[in-house]
Amino acid sequence: MNSVPQHVAIIMDGNGRWAKAQGKPRSFGHLRGTENVRNIAIKANELGVKVLTLYAFSTENWKRPAEEVNYLMGLPKIFIDRYIDELMQKGIKIRMIGDIEQIPSETRKVLERAFEKTRNNKNMTLVFALNYGGRKEIVDGINRYVKQLDDKDHVLTEDEFSRYLYTAEYPELELMIRTSLDYRISNFLLWQLCYAEMCFIDKYWPDFTGEDFENIINDFMQRHRRFGGLE
Repeated sequence: MNSVPQHVAIIMDGNGRWAKAQGKPRSFGHLRGTENVRNIAIKANELGVKVLTLYAFSTENWKRPAEEVNYLMGLPKIFIDRYIDELMQKGIKIRMIGDIEQIPSETRKVLERAFEKTRNNKNMTLVFALNYGGRKEIVDGINRYVKQLDDKDHVLTEDEFSRYLYTAEYPELELMIRTSLDYRISNFLLWQLCYAEMCFIDKYWPDFTGEDFENIINDFMQRHRRFGGLE
């Protein structure tokens, strides 16, 4: 039997389709999805998860209409303004993986203030994957490794390379959840997913509940993880 996974990642899919089903604009779904981040983060913290990584905006999402992109870039401020005090009370740290330089300056400033305010929190780390792409992460890691390479004959190991990835400071990813029942990983944590358990849920993200999350964690704890072995 497994213990509670230390690192869980979620592809929060289906906000726009959820809104369409309600007869609402896509922005309504994105706002409701942002509010649900609070619910799932609190539940994950209660269950003992140490790192919760949420796929919030991919490097491919810049292809969406400018109006939607601008709205999505405003959501971190809404989330932080509403919930930062509660996250502080719960001991939750806010972090980010991805390329922060391309994110609009106002959003970047909001995020950086949240990083600083929560940096000493110890219970759980809530990681937003913003302007994140799995292939870009690997390429960035290779470039960081090459820049510091002195010994041209050095053979890079998998464990060593992991230290050059965005997630170097976090525990090994153990569980990935995707809502809306699309069976894709969509360029998310490509390296880290090598032995993670995966769960695809037939619910849009705004409808995904703390009870759903807890059920998945309980199911994970019953799984037999062999990591390529027989036992």
